[in-house]
Amino acid sequence: MSRSRRRDSPPPSPPPPPLLGVRRVGEMEHEEDDRPERAEPLTDAEREIIQDTWGRVYENCEDVGVSVLIRFFVNFPSAKQYFSQFQDMEDPEEMERSSQLRHHARRVMNAINTVVENLHDPEKVSAVLGLVGKAHALKHKVEPMYFKILSGVMLEVLSEDFPEYFPVEVQEVWSKLMGALYWHVTGAYTEVGWVQVSSSAV
Repeated sequence: MSRSRRRDSPPPSPPPPPLLGVRRVGEMEHEEDDRPERAEPLTDAEREIIQDTWGRVYENCEDVGVSVLIRFFVNFPSAKQYFSQFQDMEDPEEMERSSQLRHHARRVMNAINTVVENLHDPEKVSAVLGLVGKAHALKHKVEPMYFKILSGVMLEVLSEDFPEYFPVEVQEVWSKLMGALYWHVTGAYTEVGWVQVSSSAV
């Protein structure tokens, strides 16, 4: 059922322009005060593009999610401070075998799936992402910048693993969606009175 997520030489894919504060891996800056005043709404055509391409991705949701999280933790090891079960993992192959990492990958992909399925209902999207943001702010104490970083990582993985479905114009639409997701999540952080915590927090 699942196709191999490993490629020795992934086809080159031009990076999309950063939209709404979403940056590619390697371009990330530690900024907290760059939240736009509002999320840019998606057009009907953009929603259709996202839902169509997501259908292709979601067929392999666990493998894709694992690929995203492995790249996230390898490129940004400081993010592992929030995951006691991943903290001591350095080897990507060890991460790939981790049942806990696979479980978290499914949760991430399922949350995005809920958003994509409800793009026609902005209130539902806002409610879902509000819950995600509040949980990560109040329970997990995760710095909100990691959502922006994760968005960039996901865009990279999707464009590399599904080049036939993610040409530049589709990447631009997805970057717009990721920017909207980040806007909603950081709004929840603001709502609960988020105060930046020490980087040593777990």
